[in-house]
Amino acid sequence: MAERPRTLLDKLWDAHLVSAETEEAPGVLYIDLHLVHEVTSPQAFAELRRRGLTVRRPERTVATMDHAIPTRPIATLVTPKD
Repeated sequence: MAERPRTLLDKLWDAHLVSAETEEAPGVLYIDLHLVHEVTSPQAFAELRRRGLTVRRPERTVATMDHAIPTRPIATLVTPKD
């Protein structure tokens, strides 16, 4: 029986796999670009500090604004002050 075609996810996973999954530990992937935003990043950086860790490649970390976008016009979300 022929092996099934590899998906894009399969190819990306294999290209970034550092350590394969075992019964004792999950697989480890190398991530070459890290996107952060203000919702959960403070907790993540606090955890790094707590564990005495640093960001490995800060030049590959990019901060973005939160991904939540209002669905109503901004004028309806702002209340003018008298």
